[in-house]
Amino acid sequence: MPPSSAGTRPSPVVRTWLYVPGDRPERFGKAVASGADAVVIDLEDAVAPARKAAARGAAVGFLGSGHGRAVFVRVNALGDGGEEDLAALRGTRVSGVRIPKCEHPAQLAEAARLLPGVRLVPLLETALGIEHAYALATGHAQVSGLAFGEADLAAELGTGHRDVLDAAAHRVLLAAAAAGLPRPPLSVFPAVRDLDGLAADCARGRERGFFGRSVVHPAQVPVVNAAFTAPARELEAARRLVERVERAEANGSGAWLDEAGNLIDAAALRQARAALGAARHPGPTA
Repeated sequence: MPPSSAGTRPSPVVRTWLYVPGDRPERFGKAVASGADAVVIDLEDAVAPARKAAARGAAVGFLGSGHGRAVFVRVNALGDGGEEDLAALRGTRVSGVRIPKCEHPAQLAEAARLLPGVRLVPLLETALGIEHAYALATGHAQVSGLAFGEADLAAELGTGHRDVLDAAAHRVLLAAAAAGLPRPPLSVFPAVRDLDGLAADCARGRERGFFGRSVVHPAQVPVVNAAFTAPARELEAARRLVERVERAEANGSGAWLDEAGNLIDAAALRQARAALGAARHPGPTA
């Protein structure tokens, strides 16, 4: 199967995905103003069953306003209220939806049927979802990225051992890369008050190839934003490298040399362009 076309619109560069409970509409505006690159109104885990309909209505109402920021919605699992969520979101200004416990491409096809033209982000948080990671990454043209959920997977496996969860997360990372999708974000760091631990874990995740993180509290936002913002010296080096390649190409040269006269390989060029792209955040987008 060919790589996904990564959705019908370009995927935003997102460092922070801030979850906000769908039944707490008084927090929606605060979440948008928190500095998070994307807000995720959560209709699933954060909402009690008796409040699902009210949360759905609150999300739809908010998405009808000029919120001025990327606002996604985590719908309920298909077969457990997700269809109603998706149908209700049609015609709103939702930036995209996260599909929880996604395991089969058919689920993505159904989501796209109910909500055409909107970015879909499958949440891989079950053993079967991890096994089908590449099939989900390439399962529909509206798929714009993958996300990994540790908590549900750990509960299913009966272990939260770091080695086990890392192995699963790397399956998601590889599937996204193979499908030509953005690098997936890290899962939620549950110790909300441990900001030093959060920073260290973000640094570890960035070294392993992930980009950005889902968060559940505004206090985590600046820590994650900083962790996934390249230092100015790295960006300047990347800019100079890309400019040298572009000048060489404009002059008809196929030999790319850095400032020291060494050959620039394609991987280094991709990394430089990715760093510059990540630094150009989309800002307010609907």
